[in-house]
Amino acid sequence: MINATDILNAKILVVDDKEANILLIEGMLRVAGYTAVTSTTDPNEVCALHSEHRYGLILLDLQMPGLDGFQVMEGLKEIEAGGYLPVLVITAQPQHKLRALEAGAKDFVSKPFDLAELRARVHNILEVRLLHLESRNHGKVLEETVRELEASREVVRIKTLEERKKNQQELALAQDTQKSLLPHSVPKFENFSIHAFNKPTSYVGGNFYDFLQMNSREWMGVLADVSGKGIPAALFSSMVLGALSMEFRSRTQPHEALNRINQLLCEKSLPSQFVTLFLFFLNEEGIGQFISAGHTPTYLFRAATGTIEELVSDSYMLGMFDFAAYRSRKFHLDKGDILVVYSDGLTKAENPKSEMFGLDRLLELVKQDAPSGGQAIHQGCLKAIEDFTQGMPQTDDITFVIVEKVQ
Repeated sequence: MINATDILNAKILVVDDKEANILLIEGMLRVAGYTAVTSTTDPNEVCALHSEHRYGLILLDLQMPGLDGFQVMEGLKEIEAGGYLPVLVITAQPQHKLRALEAGAKDFVSKPFDLAELRARVHNILEVRLLHLESRNHGKVLEETVRELEASREVVRIKTLEERKKNQQELALAQDTQKSLLPHSVPKFENFSIHAFNKPTSYVGGNFYDFLQMNSREWMGVLADVSGKGIPAALFSSMVLGALSMEFRSRTQPHEALNRINQLLCEKSLPSQFVTLFLFFLNEEGIGQFISAGHTPTYLFRAATGTIEELVSDSYMLGMFDFAAYRSRKFHLDKGDILVVYSDGLTKAENPKSEMFGLDRLLELVKQDAPSGGQAIHQGCLKAIEDFTQGMPQTDDITFVIVEKVQ
């Protein structure tokens, strides 16, 4: 987990051809508590310095003699293989801001400096940078676990009980690694009660849910269903979850975040890999917005009328079409209203007769239990699935999130 000490101890490089600007910025950062601030007035040194020290943040002046900030960023791109440039550009030219962002900079600050704004932007970029590195490390841990598991599958048969035990321990490690990416407990947000459930078909799966407090009044939730099953789906879901976490911790607007994540998945994923998701934002009054990217219909129970509304998807799934664009739609929850988000593994659950649980059973359950609250739907759904499947192994992960407005 990222804490304040990690941020204050991050390595920072200040690049400006004017010594006075460097002294001003260095002084501001040290007063704010940053402990590892260095500087240079020579833009030609930046790439070599970053190769050696791997800075958490580079504050880069754009207008310098000899080598300007845009040329420096081109050099940094060759060092940062993942394409993530920890650069905050400094400019007095408004027309340079958009060009700098397109070149890969993460943010900008204008001259003359507003010191409070500069401190805030430095803190935000460092936090996102550290989260990016932490997410990448999670992926490496899971990747290493997967390599070990794949190596064990090359064995024709497990000849001894000891080998079987070792294999189970490795699978359990993969499961624990994936679980660490999900919320350890369901969060509590003012005026809302939340219930969530996830059951993969094997040790690891491709479904996930997550929640994040955006500010003092607003929070977000997401439920995603990744294509495929088992370890490949788990690896893909960890990449999607990491990308979502990075975007929303940097306070990106929902539609912009999904547009960028879709581009990332189209570039990095296999042709057969995609993800559907339902993303929603709510404030304490129950006013919010949602984006359903190719996901199953989400249902909203209205306490005042006893009716159920359907929030349907009007967007493409992520990772399939690089031309896809996403937009949010408004919705609201009044007191007693309940939002039911689920993966299609729930309605596709089968009994021993190969019959599916189906949408009609789900809607009947919601209509029957919703007047008693979200907890009743949660318990009723678990019991209904257990009674219906009668212990039959399922072919798809089952995940659902229930959100009730209690005040």
